[in-house]
Amino acid sequence: MDTKEAFSIQPTSSKEGNETAGSRVVYGCPDHSDDGSDVDSKEGDIEASEAGSFDHHSEEVRRLRWKIDRRLVPMLSLLYLCSFLDRVNIGNAKVANLEEDIQLKPDVYNLALSIFYVGYVLGEIPANVILKKLGPRKWIPIVMVAWGTVSMCMAAVTNGAGLVATRFFLGLAESGYAPGPVYIISLWYRRCEQALRIGIFFSAATVAGAFGGLLAYGIAQMHGALGLRAWQWIFILEGLPTIICALLAFVVLPDFPETSTFLSPAERALCVQRLKADVGPATETEFSWQQFWAAFRDWKVYGHMCVGFLHSVAFASLGLFVPSITLGFGFDRVTTQIMTAPVYVLACMFTITLAVSSDRLQERGYHAAATTVMACLGYVLLILTRECSVTARYISLIVCTCGVYSFVPLMLSWPSSNIGGHTKKGVAIAAIISVAQIGGVIGGQLYREADAPLYVRGHTISAILLAVDTVLILGLKFFIRRENIRRSQLTPEEHENERRASDMTDRHPDFRYFE
Repeated sequence: MDTKEAFSIQPTSSKEGNETAGSRVVYGCPDHSDDGSDVDSKEGDIEASEAGSFDHHSEEVRRLRWKIDRRLVPMLSLLYLCSFLDRVNIGNAKVANLEEDIQLKPDVYNLALSIFYVGYVLGEIPANVILKKLGPRKWIPIVMVAWGTVSMCMAAVTNGAGLVATRFFLGLAESGYAPGPVYIISLWYRRCEQALRIGIFFSAATVAGAFGGLLAYGIAQMHGALGLRAWQWIFILEGLPTIICALLAFVVLPDFPETSTFLSPAERALCVQRLKADVGPATETEFSWQQFWAAFRDWKVYGHMCVGFLHSVAFASLGLFVPSITLGFGFDRVTTQIMTAPVYVLACMFTITLAVSSDRLQERGYHAAATTVMACLGYVLLILTRECSVTARYISLIVCTCGVYSFVPLMLSWPSSNIGGHTKKGVAIAAIISVAQIGGVIGGQLYREADAPLYVRGHTISAILLAVDTVLILGLKFFIRRENIRRSQLTPEEHENERRASDMTDRHPDFRYFE
């Protein structure tokens, strides 16, 4: 696509963050002033004129956005619920006597938790490239059938080796889905609309935690049915819905805005138009090797990798060990399954609230830092209240879980908002999530059986990593803001020189990053 063509239509509202300074058009939702001089060209004047012709708040645009919401958000949420449920149900299976029944040693159990993320990391980038080639409607149902089948097969394990092997292949299968929802949302929504949508679909993870505990409680009553133990029924009955939902995904999920069939031709044109107005040159739709490698030459990608990695240690360990931590409060095994539910329900509410705030204020960095501070505080409270009442420890766990889970939509929407071009965006998102999942390998080793029931060592390590993560987040925000200011202060000659580079996407001098 010609770069000049990609700049033809822009929104008018400065509130939405797009400005026209003479003939220079600034792209993106963040509101930044352009202190540079005008670019004197007839073509620039035409671009600026067209920029004023698009209204992001028209009734037609609202109807289109609502139609896309109805099609995408519930389906992605349902699929992510299945994904997260199959990933963390091993924690509920442990509470349902998995370790005792297959005579599992504590070290082997922790290895089974960590090996999942090894498969996850290995498959993530290739899977997102295939997603780009095949499209979501074909690729996502394929990987769903794969991980649902593996999850159900875990009911047949009889020893530690079998559990480790199935967890590895579960991670490999789920890696094909993990970056998909973020990538899909980034292709269908403006940047200032993404955090809320990602927050809604990711809240399915917290719902999965709550639902998983309640479901495990109900399934525990089936112990002995058909000669199967409770933990075997957990794997079977929580894996089967994934395969059923795969068939639904094939029917409901669309591919890309340019080729979608559930939109009319006029709606498709309007959809592409509003996205072009938001990201300017970042509207390329063909696979590009140049953009593939550009993802690995972008310093922001590595910054988000580091941030995601440190957070993932706490996120992975907490998701896997909330039942064990709750069991350590003194509840019996059956009550523990129920008591995990309120923790996740409150985390779900907080996650969506923060995502709404981030989109409305069009800000990412301070919101993300607030969540890591909150999570760090929760871990510190878990350590300080270890000899206190059950209520104090339970509240500490809620604070910790709200902080850890609410960070994820911000972590996912921040890079997806700031990386342009379909290919570069897809590869970068996969690379960031892939490196973040390495933290899951460490997270699976954080809570050892020898540290039960207080798990002081695991809480301490998580708190320290989140404190460091807070510093990195604020540093990333600082450097992104500095780059936005630099672009705003370019002279006309400097602006024109930077604009001439081909396939620039987010490197274009008129592109503004979310901070």
